[in-house]
This record gives sequence, structure tokens and C-alpha cells, in this order.
Amino acid sequence: MSTIILGIESTAHTAGVGIITSEGTILSNQRSVYIPEAGEGIHPREAANHHSEELPKLFKKALDEANLSPKDISLVSYARGPGLGPCLRTGATAARAFAYSNDIPFLGVNHCVAHLEIGLLEGAKDPVLLYLSGANTQVIAYAAGRYRVFGETIDIGIGNGLDKFAREAGMGFPGGPKLEKIAEGDELIDLPYSVKGMDLAFSGLMTAAKQKLDSGYSLGQLAYSVQETAFAMSCEVSERALAHTGKTELVLGGGVACNTRLREMAMTMTSERGVKCFVPEKALCVDNGVMIAWLGHQMMNADYQITEEDNVVNQRYRTDMVEVTWR
Repeated sequence: MSTIILGIESTAHTAGVGIITSEGTILSNQRSVYIPEAGEGIHPREAANHHSEELPKLFKKALDEANLSPKDISLVSYARGPGLGPCLRTGATAARAFAYSNDIPFLGVNHCVAHLEIGLLEGAKDPVLLYLSGANTQVIAYAAGRYRVFGETIDIGIGNGLDKFAREAGMGFPGGPKLEKIAEGDELIDLPYSVKGMDLAFSGLMTAAKQKLDSGYSLGQLAYSVQETAFAMSCEVSERALAHTGKTELVLGGGVACNTRLREMAMTMTSERGVKCFVPEKALCVDNGVMIAWLGHQMMNADYQITEEDNVVNQRYRTDMVEVTWR
């Protein structure tokens, strides 16, 4: 029997409400993004205020688009971490209010694992996930009952690095898509390439790019070089994870996975290795409520038993802390 799941995303700058069926049919995917003032980064409290204002509107839009009423929802799923504390608490409060008022069970899930699970809807069975977002940069694969982190950033997330460089160059938020639009050139500017085993570091790369910009280099050429360098680092550790695990599929996830050049580089690498590359549509790469709903369904479909801890937000809720009972 088909069931309908509603998911709430609120880990950082995006408030999202998504609705999906147990068969994987997306009925609605509503989002609203907090945009800080020019030259500033995200303010957790201001982002949380944005979410508290927008989530009621998103609930209505999602239900209206899906032509549903609250009584049609079988489960409410929300992102309990990792993320910004005020934002997480806002999403959790919205989930509880909606669930309690309509007598629906609710479940907190891991935001990072949700990015992986929604990628499996593309057809992948047992992939390595290259997860690139604002705060997170991880290479993940399933092993021994958990999603294991085979490599990750040791300083800042790739998305935050790109946003920081764009902000210092006088561009607005989000910086990554703006850098992608102006990236041009065919000659790389020498920038730090920091791969340390299976881990990566981006802060030195972004600092060096800002210094080059201040010394007179073209912003378009620097945007091109920053992308090429950061994405090559990411593809290198992904290829090493594929070799180490013996897996034959790569899934891209996270907002940075919307970048066309990253997709091209990942496709080239996987083609040369003879493995498959799966890239979700852009609306499912960015933070969204659909992926939160889908993970909630996966867990409950495997008879997951909800505990009190499952409904407490956790800013440091790592990918490898989740016991994967549904595989």
C-alpha cells in the first residue's frame, strides 16, 4: 500500500518542505533560501527567523501542489543534524507542531545520509558518494552496517570556501554559482592543491586565490582555476575511494554537485575507470525536503523503532554515527 511522507529541511540557509510517495514519486518540492546581506555570510539566528516565517507558507504550498490534506500524510520526517543549531531547532519545532496537531508520527534523520539516499533513486545500488556542499565535503560509502567516511575536508567545506572567495571578490551569496558563470580561460593559475591521503583542505586554496586577485589577476581566470583545482582534488579522492572499496558506481550529492564543470570532471573520471556516474537533478542535489522525506520512509519501511534520541537535534550528527538498518 502506497504511503505519503512529508519532509522538512532546515539545516542551514534553506527552508524546505517536500512530499514523496513510498514508491519514490515526488509530489512537491518547495524551498525558500535565506540570502544574507551583500558582503556577509550566513547568520544562524537570522536564518532561523527566515525559516520560521517561511515554513508555514511552504507547508501550504506543498500540500496544495500535491492536492493533499494533512490527514493524507503518513509520516513527518525532519533533518535533526548536522547543521546550525537555531535552524535545526526551528525545523524540529515545525515538525513537532505539524505532527502533533495532525496525530502523525515524526522522525529526525541525518541530513548527509539523506543526500546519499536520494541519489539512489537515480538507479545506483551500492555507490561511493561524493558529497560536496557548503559545510560538508565527504567521500562516503556503505560498509559493515554504516555509511563510512573514507575522506573529508580537514578545514572548511568546499561550498563555504567558494562562497568566501566570491564574497571577498565583491560578489553576492551564493558565491559558487556566480563563480561558475564567470569562470573562463584555458590556462591554470598556480594554486595550492591540498590532498592529504583521503582528506582535502580548501582554506589555503581560497586564501591564495584572494591574494592573486589582489595582485591583479583576472577574476574570471581565477574562478576557472579555483574550480579546476578544487574539483580535481575532489575527483582524485573519489577515484581513490572507488579503487579502495571496489565499488563500481559514483553518486554526486550536495549543492556544489549542481556545478556543470564538476559533473563533467566526474563523468570523465568514472568513464576512464569503467564505472557508472549518477547525478541527481539539481533540485535534488541542493538542500531539500524531498530527500529528508525519502530517508524517513526508508528507515520506517525497515521497521525502525523511533526513540527519544531520534527527535533531539544534533549539530554534530556525523554521517558515520547513523546505524543503517534499512539495507
